[in-house]
Amino acid sequence: MKKNYLLLVLFALTSSFLKAQCPVGQVQVTITVTTDDWGYEGYWQLVPMGNSCGTGTIFSGGNALVGCSGGGLQLATSGGYANNTQIIEGPWCLTQGSYFDILYVDDYGDGGASFTVNINGYPVYSGLTGTGNGTGSHITFLAEPASTLDLMCKKITTPSYVNPGNVNVAGVIFNNGTDTITSMDLNYSINSGSIITGNITGLHLAPFTSLSVIHPNSWTTSVNGQYQLKMWASNMNGMSDLNSTNDTATSVVNVGPAIPNLIDDYIGITPILTVIGNATDGIASPRDLDFHPVLTRNELWVVLESTEAIGGKTVKFTNAGQPGQTSLLQQDGNAWHFMSLPTGIAFSDNENFCTSPGVYDANHNGGTPFTGPSLWSSNPLIYAQPSGGNGSHIDMLHQSPYSMGVCSEAENVFWIFDGNAGEVVRYDYVNDHGPGNSDHSDGIIRRFSGLNLLAESTHHVSSHLILDKENGMLYIVDTGHDRIVRMDIHSGTFLSNLTPYEPTAEYSNWGSTINNVFADSGLTTPSGIDLIGNRLIVSDYSTGDIIIYDRSASIGVELGRISTGTPGIMGVKIGPDGKIWYVNATTNQVIRIDGITNDLTAINPNESISVYPNPVSANLFVKTNSLKGSALLFIYDMTGKLIRSERIASTERSVQVNVEALQSGVYTIEVIDSNSTFRKRFVKN
Repeated sequence: MKKNYLLLVLFALTSSFLKAQCPVGQVQVTITVTTDDWGYEGYWQLVPMGNSCGTGTIFSGGNALVGCSGGGLQLATSGGYANNTQIIEGPWCLTQGSYFDILYVDDYGDGGASFTVNINGYPVYSGLTGTGNGTGSHITFLAEPASTLDLMCKKITTPSYVNPGNVNVAGVIFNNGTDTITSMDLNYSINSGSIITGNITGLHLAPFTSLSVIHPNSWTTSVNGQYQLKMWASNMNGMSDLNSTNDTATSVVNVGPAIPNLIDDYIGITPILTVIGNATDGIASPRDLDFHPVLTRNELWVVLESTEAIGGKTVKFTNAGQPGQTSLLQQDGNAWHFMSLPTGIAFSDNENFCTSPGVYDANHNGGTPFTGPSLWSSNPLIYAQPSGGNGSHIDMLHQSPYSMGVCSEAENVFWIFDGNAGEVVRYDYVNDHGPGNSDHSDGIIRRFSGLNLLAESTHHVSSHLILDKENGMLYIVDTGHDRIVRMDIHSGTFLSNLTPYEPTAEYSNWGSTINNVFADSGLTTPSGIDLIGNRLIVSDYSTGDIIIYDRSASIGVELGRISTGTPGIMGVKIGPDGKIWYVNATTNQVIRIDGITNDLTAINPNESISVYPNPVSANLFVKTNSLKGSALLFIYDMTGKLIRSERIASTERSVQVNVEALQSGVYTIEVIDSNSTFRKRFVKN
């Protein structure tokens, strides 16, 4: 402790001494340079704003062989800065209130290094990047010290598409000042209406650190539509913010109809299979699918395996399954690395998506398994468009060879099935590095061991996973063991820090999670998975079946199977319409399963019945709109065997039926009067 204390004192004295060297009217500036895997490629100069490279140079750093005009010329093969290193240059005394340029030139012309400008010891500008093309990128900063109280709302993390009801208003705030924040008011408004304020205390938000926050008062909405959400902080430590220019973040939130839960209506039916896409649309070896999170767009993305040499592809269906449907086949320019043999695709709440690579080494040289999931923008102006030499990806983290599936947790946060280690890994990209760049230093990677998972031996059949975001239960298709495993993502203990292949904010190992086998019978080669309410669906690659489970308890109860008749199903998804959609890698098709309705009527479509609660444990209530005279009520099991019958008087509109003695399973209730026959399925727990 004494040694650390002395070092701390020396650092403080040194910092004070350095600051004291700057006369009045000037500030002390240092610049931290963070290199990537090719540190030698960068060269930069610090000059007054507007100066060209070599004019009025205050400092130059990096590889002089690249020089002022070597952007993209590949003039150097060594020298300059080391790889994956942080270098602190300076200090300099610069005129307070003046602007300066960092002129960055990159030997490959694709960026790579990032810069943090520290003013009077605080990182006032961080993560500054440039492409370094041609004669270089101009990165401008103002030599002005940080305010004492400056709290900015960096972004709103409430999803862009939500269901009616109580909506959490969430975001990320950043302490851009030099005082630690211990309390604040968090505010929001909808469509510039009434301001909703909540006080948050007990904070310890240090200078130049961020915090994810949820407003104490949720937003209650019942009307579908598009809304503008504003969020800002105020009253920090009981005082006013000294910089009002960065206080407010805004976001457009779409409130739309919830996905209807139609899964029980699939039980016992003969499916109608509607082909949504095939080879005509470019569908070849599809492995997964996902809908854009703004469900009203009805935009379906399908990821294709393709070949290791050229990388995977995507097909985007607009107005999927509707009149006027169109398809767009796309491939990123560097898909050979960033989307190599993709096994899965999953959208984040912020409309970015992640793909998981099914290869051991994304560099394809048989060496270090430098492989992991990639983050992409769904913006058509960014995805698969030219962006330097690194394609259009907006982030990548390289710690999971044979990534066999992916699902989303939150904004830029995903879970991966690591088929190489037989583990699940949580990837938090935090902030993306922008199209074609390569700064991964803010990434947080947590590896969860002890689940005993196994990928399919050829690494062709995907092992998908899905997260129940409300309760934190992660369902994992353990394809190699023919089972489904469930894990509580809020459980687990830290075991150790690990050494990453590249600099990251965190790479750690976790264990002792709460987990169990959810289902391990009747599965041959499970692959796809999705959930809605208390229902879970799983596709079987070998049989072509889709199995429906009740997930009310920790152990799944199989309720029924949909036989498609064709093996090869991988990814499966419950669409915005509540219907089941899937991809078949054998037939090269995208399929929607049709042939279901909410209320099954045989004669009079204007009459129906409802049953509740469903599922039921004891008393089932059967409600009819109207009856023509007295009626008969029948209950059948899944084999069609009559279990019970009774008469309903014409005056009865709600009938209570005790089903406590029935075995767990799916049943059909039928009501027949003199004019109509009505049927409805229910589940007995």
